[in-house]
Amino acid sequence: MKHLYLFLLLLATGWQQLSAETITVNGTVRNYIVYVPANLGENRPLLISCHGMNQDAAYQKGMLQIESVADTAKFVTVFPNGIDKGWDIGGDRDINYVKALIDAMVSKYKIDRNRVYLSGFSMGGMFTYHAMNRIPDLIAAFAPISGYPMGGTTANANVRPIPIIHTHGTSDDVVSFGGVQGALNAWIKHNGCPTKATVVKNYRGTPNITRHTWGPGNNGVEVVLMELEGKGHWISNDFGVKTGEEIWNFCKRFSLELKDPTVRITAPQDGQRYITFGGASEVPDFTLRATASDPDGQVASVDFYEGEQLLASFDKEPYTFVVQGLTKGEHTLKAVVTDDEGRTASSQVTVSVLEPTSNFLLHNTFNTEGCMPDGWSAYDGNELRSGYSSGYSSGPRVFHFTGSTHDFEWGLYTRNVTGAEHAGYARFADKGTQTIMTLYPGNYQLMCRVTNWNLPDFSPVTVAVETIGGKQVWAETFTPTVNIGNSASNAFSGVRLGIYSFDVYEKNRYVLTFYTADAPWADLLVGQAALRRMGDVSGIQAVEASSLAPGCYNLQGQQVHQPGKGIYLHKGKKVIVK
Repeated sequence: MKHLYLFLLLLATGWQQLSAETITVNGTVRNYIVYVPANLGENRPLLISCHGMNQDAAYQKGMLQIESVADTAKFVTVFPNGIDKGWDIGGDRDINYVKALIDAMVSKYKIDRNRVYLSGFSMGGMFTYHAMNRIPDLIAAFAPISGYPMGGTTANANVRPIPIIHTHGTSDDVVSFGGVQGALNAWIKHNGCPTKATVVKNYRGTPNITRHTWGPGNNGVEVVLMELEGKGHWISNDFGVKTGEEIWNFCKRFSLELKDPTVRITAPQDGQRYITFGGASEVPDFTLRATASDPDGQVASVDFYEGEQLLASFDKEPYTFVVQGLTKGEHTLKAVVTDDEGRTASSQVTVSVLEPTSNFLLHNTFNTEGCMPDGWSAYDGNELRSGYSSGYSSGPRVFHFTGSTHDFEWGLYTRNVTGAEHAGYARFADKGTQTIMTLYPGNYQLMCRVTNWNLPDFSPVTVAVETIGGKQVWAETFTPTVNIGNSASNAFSGVRLGIYSFDVYEKNRYVLTFYTADAPWADLLVGQAALRRMGDVSGIQAVEASSLAPGCYNLQGQQVHQPGKGIYLHKGKKVIVK
């Protein structure tokens, strides 16, 4: 039946375009299907597409449906057959097969060796990852589909930066979508790509597709994830978005013979935020830095822009410029490189200056499962995670709640694995989070919904406002009313809305911290948190506690500073000095 199907397939498409061929590799006869568009010409690209386990070349060709794309773009596609319908994802047997196929296509169709691309579905996707480390000098870009190394992904240090587009359905029950991010993270780091992706939801008008892009990295490469909501273990070609077409549109941009210059802004980080309550922002001067290179020539210039306004131009390193006096609003900073042949490339970051006048939602970046969100850090006694990073399946991270009833959809979890004092916390606007929060003197209100996650049941939580140097301004301890029960699919309700007031008497940089109890495996989960400024604090005089004898004082309209122990307040309240 398989041979009859192949015969009919060949008959339907024409022998000149599609043929079944063989090649001998290391003494073994291997077979494959090759699709060659009419009027191919010379020095055209090659795409090699590998089938899944227990499938074959003809089935892969039928799933990918790439013929019309190849006809228009004029590239050859090879669908190889694996031995026993599988692939060697640990050794060189099939690596040698791919190398032989490339040589054969170059000889027969005068293929451009600099534009060879490798893709594969399921086990073929696992083989695609395997080839990234084995033959990076032969493949210009890689496109795994629904497959990644099940035992963990590594990126060899001596491998060049690798362009990757990975396509995967979120409902894949064969190769779980949950492992994709971990596989990509190894290459995102290796390629020097930004750790925060550019996310496009409803990609090309398709409600179930989200495109994540990390880049540009070194040599201008990108890592792309095509997230297909609700799709299972198959190649998707619906809603007008075809997997083969997306693979080609990505891969065609890359060649082993690099020609375009590259530029990357290295500071500040994308997404830097300055948040100021109660007054005008005073953004400190900072240095805009970029690196640039041209693989086949020289860098002629690097230009810095804020929006469309030219800030500075440089014809040699270092490419740095001091940015001064950023005002309220969102600022796009861009670096544009031009090489000695007039080719250009660009890189940009966004810096936001915010001056909230009403409720500011601190939880508005809780929107990606398994991430440490923008603006936050978390510590569990073993590991500190600061600023945006993703791909976590354990430890402090964001959960997405799916139970039939839940008081909030997303939550940031942390724990205390050691039981040491303050060894478990979630903190907003800490160092390393790309967020700086400045509070002017005034009365503030914090509103939050906080739960326990698992053990111990209903362990207390302390919320505190502290200076960036660690000096505590205000703190309050409470016990959550809900324990979610160690599963994001559990239903939960009745989470109490805590409303807390505190006063600030010195303009400073502050952090907001949620501490677990000081007990082994105590935990907390921040579901919602908002901060607002209620009004001014006036008529306060400063009194040094060291000038007061021990006793109890009723200090009307005075602020008491006790060295080493924070600020103690005092509008008409008794203050005890020990």
